[in-house]
Amino acid sequence: MVQKKTLKKYKKIISDKKYKDLLSKKKTKKKMTSKEKKLLDKALYSKYCKCLKIFESKNQSKGYPICMNSIYKNRGFTPPYNASKKCKK
Repeated sequence: MVQKKTLKKYKKIISDKKYKDLLSKKKTKKKMTSKEKKLLDKALYSKYCKCLKIFESKNQSKGYPICMNSIYKNRGFTPPYNASKKCKK
């Protein structure tokens, strides 16, 4: 029996307004609930994976540092460990 590979679709997890609110909350170091932290982490990670997917479709290998900088480092957040490898799974 052959199993078909399913493709993960990286869709919007939260609205743009909620995303911007959570980003500003984290940047100003206001208290965030654990649910808000998880929601923001998932949103950032889905944006990162989507960015990598765009670069991979163009066959450009320089997408990893560009996506990492634009999503995590320019905003002052620490990226998750092995983020790019986990996107491919």
